[in-house]
Amino acid sequence: MRIGIYGFGSIGRLLAKTALKRNHELIGVVDIDEKIVGRDVGELLGVKKLGITVTKNIESLAEADVVLHATGSYLDKVYSQIASIINLGVNVVSTCETLAYPYYRYPVLARKLDELAEAMGVVVIGTGINPGFLLDSLLVVLSSTLPTVRKIRAIRSLDAAKRRESFRRKIGVGEDPSVVREKIARGELTGHVGYAESIYLIAYAGDLELSHVVEKQEPLVAEEPVESAGIKVDKGLSKGITGYGAGYVGDREVVRIEFHAYVGAPEYEEVTIESDDFNLKWRSTGTPGDIGTASIVLSIAEKINRIPPGLRLMTELLPFKIKFSV
Repeated sequence: MRIGIYGFGSIGRLLAKTALKRNHELIGVVDIDEKIVGRDVGELLGVKKLGITVTKNIESLAEADVVLHATGSYLDKVYSQIASIINLGVNVVSTCETLAYPYYRYPVLARKLDELAEAMGVVVIGTGINPGFLLDSLLVVLSSTLPTVRKIRAIRSLDAAKRRESFRRKIGVGEDPSVVREKIARGELTGHVGYAESIYLIAYAGDLELSHVVEKQEPLVAEEPVESAGIKVDKGLSKGITGYGAGYVGDREVVRIEFHAYVGAPEYEEVTIESDDFNLKWRSTGTPGDIGTASIVLSIAEKINRIPPGLRLMTELLPFKIKFSV
């Protein structure tokens, strides 16, 4: 496939490396960072020169089969970027977390994107490791082994010390907890984005009408000095975050996802599904988030021609359905 990249930060570069590793052709890279504009893409990736330079010109992506978009988490901030790609008549797979289920936070923009994509005959979809797979699509697949489902609970836990520095910054590692709370409230720190999106993706797969969704995340205070993978956090400072999203039918919690990311955290994902017949528990040894995101994005990109035009959802593409008993 001919792949274009929009956004050449750490995730964009990993997407490019993964595309090359999977024997695709890079035909263009767009970014606005003056430090990299005009530089050879291969040089920035640490491989041989590819003869492609980073540019601000969106037209450089016009010959792509699909553009992998990785610039921001909130659809209202990146809508014009995605729309500009669609207007080229090119498919888009984006890591924008709120695009995973945009009808919750941005229903008007979601409808506009859907109409535009259908009119241009292309696909646009938001995905990644989470939201997109671990705490939503995977849960749908696992739940499909049960005749009925009463409740789903999933936890993802990861050691923030083993993640990239930019990730540690966005969850406030090493900062005063009160400052982290203030920054999260002001939007200066995002923490994890996508609790509600994952909840709604699961509900969509089971035709579940939710009455409301609750999201919350807080800094996790180090009760004693902690160190992992060369990252140290002093007592009293934030070592990361803990948060959750919960979907309700009336006053009953039906779907709950939790995300724990802090220095020294155990690495695992765990899913518990309760049913009227038997309960299921699944647990992993942890999933590398960045590599997982690149792999999921490329997997969807490689099947883009089999997906109907328009704004698509990950769990819409699955051949499975949940039957909730609520």
